[in-house]
Amino acid sequence: MSAGLASRSTPRHIRTSAPMLRGYYAVLIVLLYLPIAILVLFSLNANQVLAFPLQGFTLQWYANALATPTALTAARNSVLVATGSSFVATVLATMVAILVSRYSFRGKQLLVAVSVLPLIVPYIVLAVALLLLFAALDVNRSLWTVGIAHTVIALPYALLIIVARLGGVSPFLEEAAADLGADYLTTLRRIILPIIAPAIVAAWLVAFTASFDEFALALFLAGADPTLPVFIYGQLRFASRLPMLISLAAMVMIGTLSLALIADRLRRRT
Repeated sequence: MSAGLASRSTPRHIRTSAPMLRGYYAVLIVLLYLPIAILVLFSLNANQVLAFPLQGFTLQWYANALATPTALTAARNSVLVATGSSFVATVLATMVAILVSRYSFRGKQLLVAVSVLPLIVPYIVLAVALLLLFAALDVNRSLWTVGIAHTVIALPYALLIIVARLGGVSPFLEEAAADLGADYLTTLRRIILPIIAPAIVAAWLVAFTASFDEFALALFLAGADPTLPVFIYGQLRFASRLPMLISLAAMVMIGTLSLALIADRLRRRT
């Protein structure tokens, strides 16, 4: 009887829209993950022709990818750039997050706006702007220039995650620490940073993923040392290497999804 009453008490428009929302969600999941599933499926195809029906399953293309020195060098470049840029971006994001969450000062809104601006500026526009800037400063294109650019684009991702976590930390904890004689640096080191540590790690993982997968900035700024996305793009003109490139893309996609899931779990723990 109570279930019937609950059913009758539910607004009609909510009951009628529930199947529609479930259908929309199902279509969204299919559009997001079906291309990834097809990518992984073709990376296991024994035939070099990317068409159905498949000619059998093989791991040969993965072995070829892992045995290609230029691909391994490009992957190493991507790891180095992503590790360095995500570390710097996370440190800067933590500092900015503490600043805007705990202090009131003139220009606070401007600082926040500048910090998140790379989220709305097209990467191709940012790439051209940074290319012109480095050329004006007579800075040669290299992994360092890519790292600087990736730090800029990774900063807002890390900042939003850490700011959201700091918003759930009561400022009374810092006041209590101050009443007990701790200065603010000690409070940060012993109270605030340990509490938000999972969010900081999650921010680093998201920043790492954003850097590792980025293409436009790396294409303009990498110089003679391509990152993995630039390497894959440059090899697409060779039809015989397409299955190997697909296996590389599948490994990158699986790694990216794994890091995203880990970051989401860490974020939820906070």
